[in-house]
Amino acid sequence: MNKEISSTQNAMVKYMLQLQEKSRSRKKDGKCILEGFRELTLALDGNYTIDTLLFYPEICSHERVQELLKNTKNSPECIEISKDVYQKIAYRGSTEGILAIVETKEHSLETITFHNKKPLILVAEAPEKPGNIGALLRTADAANVDAVFIANPKTDLYNPNIVRSSVGCVFTTQIAMGSSAEIISFLQKKEIAIYCAALTASENYHVQDFKNATAIVVGTEAIGLSSEWLENSTQNIIIPMQGKIDSMNVSVAAAILIFEAKRQRNFT
Repeated sequence: MNKEISSTQNAMVKYMLQLQEKSRSRKKDGKCILEGFRELTLALDGNYTIDTLLFYPEICSHERVQELLKNTKNSPECIEISKDVYQKIAYRGSTEGILAIVETKEHSLETITFHNKKPLILVAEAPEKPGNIGALLRTADAANVDAVFIANPKTDLYNPNIVRSSVGCVFTTQIAMGSSAEIISFLQKKEIAIYCAALTASENYHVQDFKNATAIVVGTEAIGLSSEWLENSTQNIIIPMQGKIDSMNVSVAAAILIFEAKRQRNFT
């Protein structure tokens, strides 16, 4: 661990900033930036590969770096960085003195495997706000769903704001992205019932049977689900509202629906 970077003009620093700021660069190179021990540990648990690890020794000791690296399958390059470099590339204040360049994964439907014969899947159509996507992924992790599908994605999954708002849960659950048509076809071929959160032709969510293979589908707060989903729904479902408005935050609604399914399954 004798390599050091002290200048903010270093090519590695510029490259990391580019990965942070540009979705095009992340997709082109298949890499993203991770910060903090929790996120890196979760990524390693999810079989992600660390290419390069950087640490600021005033905050993160050599011993902590070595402890983390015990869980790596490869031998990533380790670089000691100065305070100026650390402050330049750290995206948030609680980075704990450690950052890494990590290889991203492919998130096609073909990568999904179910170990549960009656999987529970959360589907989100066209979510845009990183905070909402992060919250959906946290819900998926908390409920230990079998997969999360993002239909017609509008945002890069490895956007730093998604990684941060998901508190690393982007690495803990199977995630696939595709068009609505592709995901609907996948679910139908697997004989997975489709329950769409919608205001029209709906029944109360708590009277449904979610114990068999189930996909719970949520749309955006602004426009809800597209007709493509509603036309292929096994049953539209609704959360009864008792106030003045007819909708709630998409991540809150998803949590209510997912945990009802888990309750019916006795949280197995």
